[in-house]
Amino acid sequence: MTGIVDGHHHIWRQADLPWLIGPMQPRIFGPYEPIRRDYPIQEYLGDLKGTGVNRSVYVQTNWANDRFEDEAAWVQQTADEQGWPHAIVAYANFAVDDVRPQLDRLKRYPLVRGMRMQLHWHESPLYRFATRPDLCLDPLIRRNVGYLADYGWSFDLQVFTPQMPDAAHLAEACPKVTFILQHAGMLEDLSPAGRAAWRAGMARLAACPNVVSKLSGLGTFIHRNDPAHIAAVLTDTVAIFGAERCLFGSNFPIEKLWTSYRELVDAFRAAAAPLSTGQQDAIFRTTAARVYRL
Repeated sequence: MTGIVDGHHHIWRQADLPWLIGPMQPRIFGPYEPIRRDYPIQEYLGDLKGTGVNRSVYVQTNWANDRFEDEAAWVQQTADEQGWPHAIVAYANFAVDDVRPQLDRLKRYPLVRGMRMQLHWHESPLYRFATRPDLCLDPLIRRNVGYLADYGWSFDLQVFTPQMPDAAHLAEACPKVTFILQHAGMLEDLSPAGRAAWRAGMARLAACPNVVSKLSGLGTFIHRNDPAHIAAVLTDTVAIFGAERCLFGSNFPIEKLWTSYRELVDAFRAAAAPLSTGQQDAIFRTTAARVYRL
């Protein structure tokens, strides 16, 4: 395996992020005081040193919506100056009448490869982000996501298990767009019934050939780096999607709340160890390189 691609990480300046300013708010990843500060590219590069990671994909971090272009411009400038990251997943509001004016503004930044507007909704207010659970079925969202095909950009798809059938319909409605499922479908109900429902939803999404799964954020709901949990999710996801449709992401600095970068990579390497060399190469390198056009 020649180098690892980190398919999902963040950098930020605290002052740009409303959710990192002011009083602490309930978040799905728990208390976050240690990351209520700047997290520059230099610190990220220090975190990954010696792990074999040699390319990365930045994913949007929820700046104020009207500053979506400022975010892309800042990350592009960072990459121009520092050589990292190597691709950008930017934000656009797909709930407007026509998203294309936003996309036209973003296409001036050469590292933009895709978009993320978080659609996840949960019965628990602690886990809720979107305004309602059925945004994947909204005709406006569908039409706007479909426009991404004209730009050659992907859509980072973030949903919970009950939303997966609707998400599959969205993917089927936009067959020319690659959908990258965030955090392997956000498995938060670890009961036998919860895992079974998650596997069924994952299978429904995997039936769409334009959906791939990102193995990232697996500590989100358990607030620790658990090698056994990572191995279980990775094994099931690879069995459902195939390794050629799976990719690794660190979700740093969120996961830095409970682990080091090296320990996280080691856990993923151990989880993937039973797989063939080619399968491991897909998870850690070639899938991300393909879908994000690195």
